[in-house]
Amino acid sequence: MRKPKVTTQFEKDVKRMERRGCEMQKLSVIIAALLKGEPLDPRYKDHPLKGNYAGTRECHLEPDWLLI
Repeated sequence: MRKPKVTTQFEKDVKRMERRGCEMQKLSVIIAALLKGEPLDPRYKDHPLKGNYAGTRECHLEPDWLLI
């Protein structure tokens, strides 16, 4: 099982998404799957990034809500 690295910016972003009324359950499900090393459902469009973010991945919780 992996260990998450939670930054202050991440905590602020989560609070912002809560205030916007986003479903926090989606975030919980994705984080749990990532920590277990399970592949994500294709609807989340998990893909590797390029350029300055090479070596990281991104998934789409909602069209305007991304998790890097």
